[in-house]
Amino acid sequence: MTRSTIKITVLENGTEQTIKTYKGEYRNLMELLKDKLYFDCFGECGGMGRCATCIVHVTELQGSSVIKDRNEPVTLARYGFEDNPSIRLSCQLLVSAYLDGAIVSVLEEN
Repeated sequence: MTRSTIKITVLENGTEQTIKTYKGEYRNLMELLKDKLYFDCFGECGGMGRCATCIVHVTELQGSSVIKDRNEPVTLARYGFEDNPSIRLSCQLLVSAYLDGAIVSVLEEN
């Protein structure tokens, strides 16, 4: 069985990197970023959508990836990002084909 590759461009501290994965390799974008790029102090709440330490700006989101649910809307509102559909918590973005081609900019915690 062949798995479709998902390519994501990540911008962080002026550096651009392309990471590759496939559906099922990682549960969410936060875990993928932590594992592939070794971010410190990223995703402190473990993916609960409460701490905003995994906040990212994402372009090219598609399909169900555009939906914000669970704790994400409340957490983003706390930091003034409730009206920006491109600002997301990476722990709330499931790794799927909808992320293929996305450009992810890692933001500093506010």
